[in-house]
Amino acid sequence: MVLIDEKKFLDIYRKMDYTRKFENQVMSAVDKGEIKCPVYLSIGQEAISSTLSVFYKPDLIFTQHRGHSVYLAYGGDIGKLIDELLGKDSGCNRGRGGSPGIQDLGIGMIGHHGLIGENVPIAVGAALGDPSKKVLCVFGDGAAEEDYVFTAMGFAVTHKLPVFFVCEDNNLSILTKKSERRSWELTDATKAIGMPSANIPDDPFVIAEYVKEFRNNLPAFLNCRTCRHRWHTGTGEDGKPEKDRLEIFREELIKNGLEHKIYRTEQLNGVEVEKLWKEHLQKQ
Repeated sequence: MVLIDEKKFLDIYRKMDYTRKFENQVMSAVDKGEIKCPVYLSIGQEAISSTLSVFYKPDLIFTQHRGHSVYLAYGGDIGKLIDELLGKDSGCNRGRGGSPGIQDLGIGMIGHHGLIGENVPIAVGAALGDPSKKVLCVFGDGAAEEDYVFTAMGFAVTHKLPVFFVCEDNNLSILTKKSERRSWELTDATKAIGMPSANIPDDPFVIAEYVKEFRNNLPAFLNCRTCRHRWHTGTGEDGKPEKDRLEIFREELIKNGLEHKIYRTEQLNGVEVEKLWKEHLQKQ
């Protein structure tokens, strides 16, 4: 496979690896009792937000409870995220929102308050309020089943609002697989109302091509099939595949002659993440 843009795909890998290392530190802090709140980890799903952040630059970002990867990929204040998970007043929600409600107004990321899928109509409302702003709205396959989600997406089509809808489809609503919950795909419905839509794997090369195709033709919808490695909340193992997307993407980049740059990236990420966590834990 020939890379379209070496710099961009190395940046995607850097963000994926950074998020993985960050989330591993979260797991360690939970195991040691340093984090008391429930955590919703992005482990296994890092490719989606990492690729989006390189190829799509929104003015406003609306996520759901599993939003660490989006926050980190788009450059949210990492120290404030650590402090939020530690329950500190210096956290991004003053230590009162925990893992689900993270936000950073510096990158236009608006916190999620708890209702499943509620970020979809709110994102559409934000776009209606100021159509000059591009909006990113990320939600899960369970949220897609809430009645107001498709209604809001239909409204966005009618009013030609600049919202990029992305579903991180890990095939689970807590522990219930999609096949046990419904017999339809949201992409079929969105295509039927004239919204550019695609149902794709969480392969960065594939995501990049569709983002470039859709980003100037909004509203649009991407359903990205991915795999959540850990339990719904907490750190217990759930559905880790034999080889995860991070490993697959790493191998592809190495095949393209980027081995030394990959190793250097991993080294720098490891040093930075460990240092940040150590510094913020020492302030407890």
